[in-house]
Amino acid sequence: MTCVSAHPPEVPERFAAALESLRGRRTRPEVRLVEIPGPTRVAPFSLAVEGEVVADDVEVATGRFVVLHDPAGQEAWHGDFRVVTLVRAQLEAELAAEDLLGDVAWTWVTENLEAADVGATAAGGTVTRVLSRSYGALAATPDAVDLEIRASWTPLDTDLGAHLEVWADLMSTAGGLPPLPDGVTALDVRRRTVGP
Repeated sequence: MTCVSAHPPEVPERFAAALESLRGRRTRPEVRLVEIPGPTRVAPFSLAVEGEVVADDVEVATGRFVVLHDPAGQEAWHGDFRVVTLVRAQLEAELAAEDLLGDVAWTWVTENLEAADVGATAAGGTVTRVLSRSYGALAATPDAVDLEIRASWTPLDTDLGAHLEVWADLMSTAGGLPPLPDGVTALDVRRRTVGP
């Protein structure tokens, strides 16, 4: 993991600890992660990871996980860290008219945070759905519903690896993968991890 900053000062101890907690963190074998440049204007220190969930050689969800750190803290964050996530998935068209779709998708965020028992506060976000209907020469293309979940929260400690797992599970849920039973770890020789 690397630190991205507009002015590369020495990495604060708390940010270094947070980065270390992300290294080698294991996710489901369907989840593929790659580090990308983090934003440089929102906070003095940042890290970003892009992800995709692939099941049966089909991409079923994508997303982004961003860690922001301001050693001075930010009032809106209620702390010195902020995790900002994005998840996108395509759902079956009949879900487009479901009034509770947004509520259900938001419970995926809150339930994943609760199930992981991570310390987090000030969670907020949006759920957006878009129905795509094709016309003319594309009329045979089936309707599609794109779901986008944007969520952010403030971690209460520097174990951000657990927060990365929450986001990976959220992508998997949005992509339609069944949850793994408690105590069961999916085995795959091609496991994806963050960091070297």
